[in-house]
Amino acid sequence: MKVKKGIIALLLLQFIALAVFTDFAGAKEVALSDEALACLDCHAKEGILKKFQNGETVTARVDAGQFKACVHNFLTCSDCHPEFSADKHPSRRFRSLKQYQVMASRVCRNCHPDDKIGQKPIHASLIRGEKKGLPNICTECHGAHTVTPVSGGKTFVNEENYCLSCHGYGLNMSFRNGETVSVMIDRAALEKSVHNNLSCSDCHYGFSSEEHPQRNFRTKREYTLASAESCRRCHFDKYTKTMESIHYSMLSQGNLKAPVCTDCHGAHSIAHGSKDRAVTTKRCQQCHPEIYNIYANSVHGKALFDEHNQDVPICIDCHKAHDIENPLMMEYHEMIPEMCGNCHANKAVMDKYGLSIDVVKTYLSDFHGVTLSFYKKQRGSLYKPSRPIAVCIDCHGTHNISSTRGTEAAILKINLVKRCRQCHQNAPKDFPDAWLSHYEPNIKSAPLVFIVNLLYKIFIPVMVIGFFLQILLHIWRYAMDR
Repeated sequence: MKVKKGIIALLLLQFIALAVFTDFAGAKEVALSDEALACLDCHAKEGILKKFQNGETVTARVDAGQFKACVHNFLTCSDCHPEFSADKHPSRRFRSLKQYQVMASRVCRNCHPDDKIGQKPIHASLIRGEKKGLPNICTECHGAHTVTPVSGGKTFVNEENYCLSCHGYGLNMSFRNGETVSVMIDRAALEKSVHNNLSCSDCHYGFSSEEHPQRNFRTKREYTLASAESCRRCHFDKYTKTMESIHYSMLSQGNLKAPVCTDCHGAHSIAHGSKDRAVTTKRCQQCHPEIYNIYANSVHGKALFDEHNQDVPICIDCHKAHDIENPLMMEYHEMIPEMCGNCHANKAVMDKYGLSIDVVKTYLSDFHGVTLSFYKKQRGSLYKPSRPIAVCIDCHGTHNISSTRGTEAAILKINLVKRCRQCHQNAPKDFPDAWLSHYEPNIKSAPLVFIVNLLYKIFIPVMVIGFFLQILLHIWRYAMDR
């Protein structure tokens, strides 16, 4: 009997708990007003826009789900848009999006007067700026139909949580030319960043829980350039290298499209540049899409993207990361054998793929390599003018390097003839065959050259030994005659 009573009591407790949970879950679900549902018949549709006299537009679509989750979900549409109702939908004209936003923000003051919002340091600084003529647009920070509670009276454990109470949601920053940029920060991406141990104000100096200055930029690009200047406070060594690069030279000459720190590294999701070489290469694609596509189809690019081979060279291996030189300069052209030698003279790397390290040695010992080495020494002492001398890329190409084996070998030979004719005019089709290239002579491929080399290896030592032997005999004879 006692067991039956216990079971009945347990069932009653479960029923009560289920009822309480159902009531709690129901309390979370907010029912929109009849007026809001009527407005959403049109404003929930995709593509609905409001156009202004200067040509700017703004979406007039409202996401019902997001509006239910916002703190204003208990309001009717006419509470914030008093001139609109189910019976009246006036057509209003505004010169620009900015004028409309300023007007709409005045409605917020009906429920959020200055004396209340001014109690927070951030709002107080904005109100002070407003008295000086700077417009305050509430929706830039809080959103329009997706208003989310910011602090709720909480004390934040760190600066990051304080900033993300606003910047963790969909916010946009507007510029004078009409452009906008999202200032929403993904917490997960921020935590994976190499800067995850920094505070927000370490990079955004001038901003804090007490001060949130309003800065005006004409364009999105001007804002990016100004933001990138923060990097040099900690990375001054890298910054000074960029001042020697072709990118900085272009920027100093007025080309605002030249890349800066944040264009290559990102802003809040900065990753290690050396960990994923494919991602590092794709960053260069933003400015050099045509060259990127050529590289992706080369023997190096295919190995990187198709086989995930981390040994192949990428952009920064040849062009460097920060002190990028002009690849059209003759000094850069002369350094190419050294660049290629970083990999092709590395026995540990070449052995993985069955490649010989003799390619560098044979180049340095042939006519082109010897001429280049002598010329570099003479130019440094005699100040001779630059002159082109064939290096690796003149035969193999630059970004479109193909395999010297298989079907691509025939194409490479055809292209090689064209390259030879740039210096050796009227060169015949079989001109490259007269050159040993990177191959060591042997009895099968170049028997005559092989035999001559072998004779020299025998003849020269015999001649040297005979020369010293003659000197010794001459000394011995002189000593005996004396």
